[in-house]
Amino acid sequence: MANTFLLEIGTEELPADFVPSALRQLEQRIRSDLKDLRLAHGELSVTGTPRRLLVVVRELIDSQPDLEEDRKGPPVSQALVDGRPGPAAIGFAKRCGVDPEDLQPKDTPKGPCLFARVKTPGQPSSALLGECVPRWIDALQGRRFMRWGCGEQRFSRPVRWLVVMLGDAVIPVTLDTADPVVTSGRTSRGHRLHEQLQEVNSAEDLLRQLNDAGVMVNREQRAETIRAAIVSESERCDGQADCPESLFQELVDLVESPSVLKGRIADRFLELPPEVIVTVMQAHQRYVPLRIPQAVSDPLQLQARNVLKPEFLLVSNGVESASDTIVSGNQRVLGARLADAEFFLNVDRRQSSEQRRQSLERVTFAEGLGSLLDRSERISWVMDQLLLALQLEGTVASHARRAAHLCKHDLVCQMVGEFPELQGLMGGKYLLEEGEPRGVALAVAEHYLPAGSGDALPASDAGALLALAERIELLLSIFAKGQRPTGSSDPYALRRAGNGIVQILWNRGWQLPLQSLFTTASTHWAERFPAFNVEAEALANDLGQLLCQRMVSQFEDDGFAIDLVQAVCGEGVSTERLLEDPVDARDRLLLLKTLRESGRLQDLQAVVQRASRLAEKGDLPPSKLSVEGIVDAFLFDSPSEAALLVELEALSPLAQAKDYERLAQRLQGAARALEAFFDGSDSVMVMAEDPSVRRNRLNLLGVLRNQASVLARFDHIQS
Repeated sequence: MANTFLLEIGTEELPADFVPSALRQLEQRIRSDLKDLRLAHGELSVTGTPRRLLVVVRELIDSQPDLEEDRKGPPVSQALVDGRPGPAAIGFAKRCGVDPEDLQPKDTPKGPCLFARVKTPGQPSSALLGECVPRWIDALQGRRFMRWGCGEQRFSRPVRWLVVMLGDAVIPVTLDTADPVVTSGRTSRGHRLHEQLQEVNSAEDLLRQLNDAGVMVNREQRAETIRAAIVSESERCDGQADCPESLFQELVDLVESPSVLKGRIADRFLELPPEVIVTVMQAHQRYVPLRIPQAVSDPLQLQARNVLKPEFLLVSNGVESASDTIVSGNQRVLGARLADAEFFLNVDRRQSSEQRRQSLERVTFAEGLGSLLDRSERISWVMDQLLLALQLEGTVASHARRAAHLCKHDLVCQMVGEFPELQGLMGGKYLLEEGEPRGVALAVAEHYLPAGSGDALPASDAGALLALAERIELLLSIFAKGQRPTGSSDPYALRRAGNGIVQILWNRGWQLPLQSLFTTASTHWAERFPAFNVEAEALANDLGQLLCQRMVSQFEDDGFAIDLVQAVCGEGVSTERLLEDPVDARDRLLLLKTLRESGRLQDLQAVVQRASRLAEKGDLPPSKLSVEGIVDAFLFDSPSEAALLVELEALSPLAQAKDYERLAQRLQGAARALEAFFDGSDSVMVMAEDPSVRRNRLNLLGVLRNQASVLARFDHIQS
């Protein structure tokens, strides 16, 4: 017979980020344990709200099936005495609960052994589940677990009730380390604002009573309800909801009985920058701002009036009759937060950005690396090197230098002290308000971009330059100090800084010789920090290795096939080449992807690999891209050699000029000449007896291999 198993873990309000994590953990563990216990079942659903984690397993059998298994015993040579069970066999039979005469010999890889056929009666499901439930609760992991009262029970929030049932029967479970002790029963609780539920008779009965009590226990249903209500209210206000997916998922797990209400921002607060209001709403209050459709997005916008609607949305967990009170209370809280922001803004305006920059001297950046003012000066030094390497002058250069000088001034302002998320952005707004050129202000506002995977990149040249300078300074300083990212620790986000560098270079298309820059900068850092005993060459090489690793990682994150990434950046590829022009690596990878998608890569690969395998028997250096001086036409004794030479002479300028598209096309054209060289009526024996002829032919193949390697290492590509 099969019944429905019900488990409800009732708690105080759980953190929003714990609920989905706990549900995933519960489902995985319960499925695994039911399988191990041989408890067949039907549909298993796990869902939850801020006050409960709910598990329903349908068609769960009432008892384990009996288990019959063969247990291996002692070797026959030790177990039998004169053909009869000896002490070893008797002891084994006793442990297995069988008659010694029932033991059967069977062959094993280690010789014949005695086996016992053991039958284990199945246990009732209720008894097994009663033992499992406390283990399932104790096994859940999360951040900031707590103990409550005088008990030793640990959980995200105090556990207040348990409903554990199989069919209509309660399974006894006790959490005796909780305070007060929690014992399973058939009484659940509804919404906090409702009366306690009546007794629960089954899983279906509980779900019905929860629904009647205003609890939307199904998480997917709550998400659909909230999303639809946000869309509807936004349209009613002629606004566009600014609700990132992370905020939306949090809202789903903050409420049991969702309703979307509309509040209003006091008119005076619309004089604040829009990002300030949005940050307060989303990060601090979990509200949904409404943007004016088609409003121009400008990171240097000083007022929210032309960007945000005065209305905002909030997701309530209350009852409809109290909606006016809820809205009024939330408006009051928002007003207090925005009044604080207004105060910070006014205080910041009393001091110029240059004055704030000087105040950076009082703030330590990191032990041994001086103050934030020292860091600002190092960023300016790196900026000068970037402008020199990229040969940039004029307005972009002047704006970039000025932005590097002022980029960290807002780290000591009141607004960023309260809202760290706005660093850089507020600095740019203050600079524009003070009369600095828009290019300077925009560069400062953009220099933390990209903040993470998939984030926007700087839109201006000066902003991109400053973002590069800031990240390069960070890598140089922390590496010089002797700290490196490890598998489990990267406190300064150095990997993210490396990813940002390669993303910005790819986006701008700048041919920046990173290794040369690192070499120059490492020497400067060694002189600047004698206490660190920096070995300049080793520092430059370590930074180069990090950037190569980040390049590979970013390519894979961008969805490129791993074998193509390895062909461009993998083993055997010069790191110096990758670092002297990271954009070149991306260009080649994009071409390989296009060739694969068009079906041309496989033919090209076949040509190159056949030549490369034989070329390895020669000693031609990889840098040789021309036949000049290494191939002697007077040693040819077949038209196929002359035809291949013509192809190589045509490929040489394309390889040297890194004209990858035409190089790939010409390599495909060389296939016919190579086929004739190997297999045609005028084919030749590459490994000829005459050393001069053999070397001449190996050099032909070696040049072809080298020319193809300008595009990629084709031996890494999977056919």
